[in-house]
Amino acid sequence: MREQSPFTVRFWGVRGSIACPGPRTVRYGGNTSSLEVRCGDEVLLFDAGTGIRYLGRALEGRRLDADVYFTHTHFDHVCGLPFFRPLFEPQNRFRLWAGHLRGAMTLKRVLAEFMVSPLFPVPPEVFRSNLEYRDFSAGETLATPKGVQVRTSVLNHPDGATGYRVDYDGRSLCLVYDTEHVPGSLDRNVLALIEGADLVIYDAMYTDDEYRRYVGWGHSTWQEGIRLCREAGAKRMVVFHHDPDHDDEMLDGVAREVERALPGSVVAREGLVLEP
Repeated sequence: MREQSPFTVRFWGVRGSIACPGPRTVRYGGNTSSLEVRCGDEVLLFDAGTGIRYLGRALEGRRLDADVYFTHTHFDHVCGLPFFRPLFEPQNRFRLWAGHLRGAMTLKRVLAEFMVSPLFPVPPEVFRSNLEYRDFSAGETLATPKGVQVRTSVLNHPDGATGYRVDYDGRSLCLVYDTEHVPGSLDRNVLALIEGADLVIYDAMYTDDEYRRYVGWGHSTWQEGIRLCREAGAKRMVVFHHDPDHDDEMLDGVAREVERALPGSVVAREGLVLEP
C-alpha cells in the first residue's frame, strides 16, 4: 500500500477582528488569522494576521517558494504582513493571491495603501523577496507550481471574501471563514465547496445565541458550521476565527459541545497541527 504524502495545517493565529493577548486567552491564543498548509514539500500560507510574524520567525533563513492566499484584505488579515521576515530575504519567492477584489482595486494597490505614511513608515517596495501579485475571481480553480489543486468560492462578507479548498493526495482541506450565513438556509456556495471534505476550518465567531446581536457583521457560528458539515458529508470541523471576547474557559465549553455534535471536531488553538 502506497504511503500518503505529508499533508498538514498549522495554526499560527486563530482570532478574528483584533489581536487579544493576555491571561484569559493564553491557551487558545490571541493572534489573528494565519495558517500554514504543507502539501508534501509545497508551502501554502493563508492570510497574514498577527500570527504570521511567528510563522516568519520559524521559517527565517530557509529558501522559500510559496503561495500566500488571502481570504480578504480586512486589517486583521493583512496587518502581520510587514512583519513576516521571509519577505525581506532576496532568495525567497512568493505569489500573493486574492479573489475578492474588483477593477482598479488590486491586491498590490490594497497593500500599498495599507503600508503608506503616516499609517506605516515604509511601502511594500521595502520587501526584497521576489513577489508576484495575482488577482483572480472567486470561483476559479487555481494550481500551485507542483500541481496542488486549490478550489475557490465566493463567501458572504462585507467587501467580499474567498473560501478555499485544497485537494492533495486523496484528501481535502477547506478554509471557510469570514462568512455570514442566513438562518434557516444553508449556503449553497459553502456546501459545494466542502462536499465530502476531510477537514473544514469554519468561521465560528459567534454562537447561535450571540449571532442575533451581530446580523450583518459578516460572521457565522459553530452550530451553523456543524449543520453545513453534516449536510455536505464533511468529516471533521475546526472552530476558527474566535471572537476576541471568547476566553479560554468559554472555548473549552465550545470544544466539548462541538466534539459531541461532530466527533473528531476541535477548537483551533495556536500551535495546533492537524492532518486532513
